[in-house]
Amino acid sequence: MTNTASHAAATTADHTPRLTTETKNATKTTEFIAYLGVLVAIIVTATLVGDGGAEDGADLFDARQAMEYITYLTIGYLVARGLAKSGSREYYSA
Repeated sequence: MTNTASHAAATTADHTPRLTTETKNATKTTEFIAYLGVLVAIIVTATLVGDGGAEDGADLFDARQAMEYITYLTIGYLVARGLAKSGSREYYSA
């Protein structure tokens, strides 16, 4: 037996059942595509920008910096997905 409030939340305004979730799957969003694009750009930049021509042999963008940026990017992506999913419910009532 369902309670009236939860049943009302599971239907749309015209009383048809909601069959999908409110947010898209993470792999179908533009933020995921942007995340992958920037991730690849960081890796390529860290690989290509090296110590070529530097007099003291210093690497201008080393692996440590790349991992730091990747970590920040991942945290930002996770926060964005968390905000997108907050308040959404998994309704599959038919």
